[in-house]
Formats: sequence, structure tokens, C-alpha cells
Amino acid sequence: MQTRLYINGEWVAPAEGGTLPVIDPATEEVFHHIPAATAPDAEAAVAAAREAFDNGPWPRLTGAERAKYLRAIAQGIRDRLPELAHMETRDNGKPLPESEWDLSDAAGCFDFYADLAEELDGEVEEIALADDRFTAKAVREPLGVAVAIVPWNYPLLMASWKVAPALAAGCTMILKPAETTSLTALELGAIAEAVGLPKGVLNILSGKGSVVGQALVEHPQVDKVAFTGSGPVGSRIMATGARDIKRISLELGGKSPFVVFADSEIEKAVEWIMFGIFWNQGQVCSATSRVLVEAPLYPRLLERLVEEAQKIRIGNGLDEGTLLGPLVNKSQYEDVLRHIDRAVEQGATVACGGRHDGFDKGFWVAPTILTDTALDSDAWVEEIFGPVVCIRPFDTEDEAIRLANDSRFGLAAAVMSADETRCERVARAFRAGIVWINCSQPTFTEAPWGGYKQSGIGRELGRWGLDNYLETKQITSFVSKEPWGWYLK
Repeated sequence: MQTRLYINGEWVAPAEGGTLPVIDPATEEVFHHIPAATAPDAEAAVAAAREAFDNGPWPRLTGAERAKYLRAIAQGIRDRLPELAHMETRDNGKPLPESEWDLSDAAGCFDFYADLAEELDGEVEEIALADDRFTAKAVREPLGVAVAIVPWNYPLLMASWKVAPALAAGCTMILKPAETTSLTALELGAIAEAVGLPKGVLNILSGKGSVVGQALVEHPQVDKVAFTGSGPVGSRIMATGARDIKRISLELGGKSPFVVFADSEIEKAVEWIMFGIFWNQGQVCSATSRVLVEAPLYPRLLERLVEEAQKIRIGNGLDEGTLLGPLVNKSQYEDVLRHIDRAVEQGATVACGGRHDGFDKGFWVAPTILTDTALDSDAWVEEIFGPVVCIRPFDTEDEAIRLANDSRFGLAAAVMSADETRCERVARAFRAGIVWINCSQPTFTEAPWGGYKQSGIGRELGRWGLDNYLETKQITSFVSKEPWGWYLK
């Protein structure tokens, strides 16, 4: 495990010598310390990335040449997958199979953007003009120096969503992982070093967001900031970036609905409802945490949902068979419990779950189902970011759509019904950037990811993710043999 920052292709001690503890959320054991970068480290990393972009080879390589590095990074992740997955689980708490899945997806992300990097070579869009004395074309070029600030729920996967397209485009980057889950992000530096990535192309700074993250966002030599995290922090980043007219993309919070119609199969509905909220301990921005069930199905579905939720095996993510691990840290654990207590104060009923007291140490919350939540209650309105789902009945399709869209968020939504036409109709009616039909949470590198309303700005993944790191340039030529003749007759 790394103990230094990765800047300009070298491992260096943080300028002010600080460290942060790495705590296993299942045992509360401090098992490592990571370097705590500060403003001088941010300055050094930006300078390295700027030099690499302005004068280094990276932006001037062909897409095919950059693709070779991206594929080598993908293979480097795969070669170390068992080790990295174990590290991810100790750092984050999620069950080991989930960490393995995440890391496999991270490797796949680098492969995907390697393919898109190759497609950039020779890409020119000829533009038809009304005046045949001119020709015009559009070309795309790397944007510049990018900063990626990623969250703690999917440490290396969220990093790959930003690093891979940025490098594919020809940008240079500073990666700032979450201060509580930086281990695998730092190891990405070791992988980049091993494949010979040119110096300064990727720099990795662990440390507090309020310190080094802020310094990066404020830096005038940064051209682009990509952030995944909470709405309030995203708002501050957007305001700070406005000073220098930085390019900003934000993937923020959610309070996503899942509408289940009465013709749905109960067992399928229960499975997807649980996957939509209990996967990754509910620490998922797109989690379908508001479930709306058509009234005739509601009593039976609620009964089965409670029954199955209580069967979910809770335990250390490294233990075989664990399906729900601890929350990531004490702060998040206490915040989720406060939300549950507040829900009860506001009239909700805890059908199952709440604080889990089966362990001497660790940050454990059982799969929690809340009923009778008022539409203006905090539990129904606010993102809890834990294994807590609110469920309520509805009577008509119009009511379901109205309730689903009644949120300041618009990241994701899901609908389940045996009627395909109805599913398509409801999917179109949702005000959300990601919609699932008869499922919840499947995520594919090829498809766009991002939200409406206060859930963010821009899209990641697919070709849309690459577009985040490219500028479009118009090149127009005067080709007529006749003189322009405006001034000189």
C-alpha cells in the first residue's frame, strides 16, 4: 500500500508531511496511513500536468498510441484484481464480490475508452456551407488539464470513469480520491508507472477535500473539473470554477423512485427493489430509495420485501456469503441512524431494520424499510445514502408519475410492469437521466450516465464521457480563386 503521493511520474512525500488514518469499517482498526496532500502538493501536481499537456508528448500522440497505454492500465488492474479487491473491501467495507465486480468494470472502462481513442484518429466532420467560396470542418482536440474528484462509494471505479476518458482524449489529469477511501486510487499510480505512462499525465493526490481539493478547483491552470459527490459540494465547486470559466461536470445526489405496477411478479419486484437499495449498503447515488407500489399489490409485496430483507446476511465484507457490509465510516453510520430516528419522529413506521447490534465493532445498519412516510418528510425527500428504503402505495399511473417526479433530484428512476407499452410510457414521463425498466441499477460503460435537475450537469460514460474532455474547433478556409473584394476593388 502506498505511503506517498504520485506527482510527475514520481512518488513523493507530502510537502507538509501529514497523513490520514485508513480505518476498516468492519473492525474500526487503523491498518494504514495515507499521505495528506495540501496546497503546495496541488501546485506541484498542476504544474506537472500543465507541463505534460503544453510541452509533453501525450496530447500529440495518436489516439492509437494512447490506446496502448489505456489497455496496459486495464491489464494492470486485472493482473492485480484479487489484491486490489481485498484492499477495496477493507477500505470501503463492501462485500468482496462487489469489489471484484467494481474492479473488473474499472478495467473494462479503460479498454472501452482505448477503443474510442483510436476512433479519434482522422476524425474530421466536413461542414456543408451555404457559400461555396469557403470550406469548413470541425475537429475535436483535448481540453487541457483536468481535475477529477471522486467519492468513497466506488473508489477505483469512479476514478476510472474520469481518468480513462480524460487520458483517451489526450488530457492530463490530477486525480483526487475521497479521503476515506484512497488506497486503490493510489495503486492506480503504481499501475500507470509500471506501464510507462509519460510523466505528469496522471497525478494522484490523497488528502482532505476541503484542503487539497479546494486548492485544485481554485487553481487558474486547471481547465476542467469533474466531480462526483454531494449537491452542496458540487454547488461550491461550480461557483468556484465560474471565476475562471472552467469546464465543470457534476454527478450529484439522487432520491430515485421505483414504480411497481400490480401486474408485476412479486418475486422479481422484491429482488430488484432490494438490489436497488441494499447493493453497496445503499451508498449509491442512483439508489431507488423511494418505492411506489400500486395499491392492490402493496400489502403482499411489503410482506415479502420485509421477509427477504431480514434474510440478508450482514457481516465483514471479507467473509464468504456476506451480502451487506458496514457503512463506510462512523460519520456516515451516525448520519444514517439520525435519518431513521428522524423518520420515526415524523410519523414513519420501521417495518424492519435500523441499528444492527450484532457486532462489537464496526458501523452496521440493517436493511431498513420505512412505511407511512409523509411526502414532505425528510426520509421521503432527502438522500439518506444508506440501506434505507421508503415504500408507499399509489392508485393510478398519473399519481405514480407525479409522485416519482416530485423531487429536486432527477438522477435515476425505475418502473416495473408486465405491460411493455406502459413501461415505455412511464419511462418517457420520468424526469430523470437514467431509467430502468423491470430492473434497477444495471450500469454499462457504453451508455450515458448523469441526471436532471439538482442531480448534476453533463454525462459520463459512453461517447458522452469522452466529450467531457474534448474541445470542438471550427476550421474554415477561403478557397475561391476570385478576390474577396470588400475593401480592395
